[in-house]
Amino acid sequence: MSSTEQDKTRTVVIAIPIAGGQLCMHFGHCEQFALLDVDTVNREILNSRQVAPPAHQPGVLPQWLHDRGVNLVIAGGMGRRAQDIFAEHGIKVLVGAPAEQPEKIVQTYLDGDLQHGENLCDH
Repeated sequence: MSSTEQDKTRTVVIAIPIAGGQLCMHFGHCEQFALLDVDTVNREILNSRQVAPPAHQPGVLPQWLHDRGVNLVIAGGMGRRAQDIFAEHGIKVLVGAPAEQPEKIVQTYLDGDLQHGENLCDH
């Protein structure tokens, strides 16, 4: 495997829906997404940016995030149908995360210490 191929396998993009600078507990109603490029081998955040999502409509966000190279979504709550659509796009979903700043959530995830709980969405 070339070093370029290795870099691709160790770098992933994590998306976190945010409102007011913290994880938004309802995925489809966030103000922005924090997109964080992370090195999974060295367990560090390489880059972080915030982007405004398109208007919320069923099925739009999974394709939109896929187009931005997202590999994992960490959310407070997300409906089962949305999770299924993310899976169809090859994006893993972790639900039940706490309302914290995106960088803190991701670093805790990379350290293997993210405590995630119940899916906070019931649809």
